[in-house]
Amino acid sequence: MTTFGPASFEAFGRLRFIPDPVAPGQDEADADIPAGHPSDTTQARRALRLLARFTSTPQDCYFCVWEGYSDIPLPPNVRHGPLVEIPHRRYALLRGALHDIDAWEADLGGGQPIAPPAFVWPADRRWCFVSDVDPHWAGIGAEQAAIDTLIGDLQLDVVPAHPAEEQPLYR
Repeated sequence: MTTFGPASFEAFGRLRFIPDPVAPGQDEADADIPAGHPSDTTQARRALRLLARFTSTPQDCYFCVWEGYSDIPLPPNVRHGPLVEIPHRRYALLRGALHDIDAWEADLGGGQPIAPPAFVWPADRRWCFVSDVDPHWAGIGAEQAAIDTLIGDLQLDVVPAHPAEEQPLYR
């Protein structure tokens, strides 16, 4: 659940925030990342803007923020508000328009860069975006046309994925 969301989607993809490891046991710090590489949140925003085309409810979306993110000082009303729990993780549940992610640094990070939300899904449940703290990628479940759109975007590094298969990970 923490890597691709529900298994019920037609297709899945991985948004690689940084390239996959090229050697067994490679450390993430040894990845070849070019200068000016976009942040995880910048890449997540672009993917979510593209996914907005594939929902009838872009004004009604859910966002989960892992309460263990050290860079997101959640306001008290959010920290003690509705929570979503799955094994080994607990999240603050937020609800709003999909474009609300554009103001996350100002609203939640005090103007500082922050991590992308752990989960995003529209009220019509047409897709699910999942960005756990451990992998170097976000998992996306959606209809095939949505995944194809993400794969075809030249500003994103999205590859097809099969949740039942082992995914590349840094050590």
